[in-house]
Amino acid sequence: MTWTFTSDLAAYLAAAGPAVAAQPVSNTLLLTVADALERRGPHAFGPADPVFGWWTGPDGAVSAGVLCTPPYPLQLGAVPAEAVRALAEALAAEPLLAGLHGFNARRPDAETLALAWGRPTRVAEETRLYRLGDLLAPDPAPAGRARRATGEDLPLLREWITAFDEELGLPAPASEAALRDRISYGGFLLWEHDGEAVSLASFSRPIGSACRVGPVYTPPEQRGRGYAAGVTHAASEAAYAAGASEVLLFTDLANPTSNGIYLRLGYTPVEDRAEIVPA
Repeated sequence: MTWTFTSDLAAYLAAAGPAVAAQPVSNTLLLTVADALERRGPHAFGPADPVFGWWTGPDGAVSAGVLCTPPYPLQLGAVPAEAVRALAEALAAEPLLAGLHGFNARRPDAETLALAWGRPTRVAEETRLYRLGDLLAPDPAPAGRARRATGEDLPLLREWITAFDEELGLPAPASEAALRDRISYGGFLLWEHDGEAVSLASFSRPIGSACRVGPVYTPPEQRGRGYAAGVTHAASEAAYAAGASEVLLFTDLANPTSNGIYLRLGYTPVEDRAEIVPA
């Protein structure tokens, strides 16, 4: 039983790709990040080299993977309990993990890693992963309608995604390449009212059976009018139309408004996660 770590994306995909893809719900972040690295290169999320790892069990089969794109934390999806304990030991011993900025994992796994990290930590964010059941229309329906964003909307998308990232304290805004890539497959939707864009939602490119809605952003002056529910409903429909059979999203557990919106649209909780960073 062992973890193997590398900076080679191709080696990671060959070793861990099938196991990660076999659990597309819990592994949604691993799948979409690896897809972005394949499409936009190893520095799609920042100038530092990414790190990848996979767990080989006692039967010799790979059953889990992890990845890290600094300055973002190490991402874990579905990982066996014995692999989490071994990963906790590797935090101190593996050179490729020496500069780790934190980790994002299912809450029990995050707590195990935090205890083993050997340094003061804090919970930077707690999130909940949702899966869409039966999609329900917003009630009452907000005024306006949804449309797909185009290249002409790029300045607005850049402005709003930057504002979204700043609200969440994310380390770096989305690059223009990332925005253009999402526009290319119709992954951004804008909600318009009286000819003015008032909210946006987006969804990732379907990978296997799943894709993920997000980010969803409404400027502060437009909030409280149901626009986020309207555009999220539209993005969820578009995700199905793009070929996904599993439509997912993450929410910040500290935001009861967004959690309530998604529940009313038909999303159901799957698991809770925590992001642990140095104190």
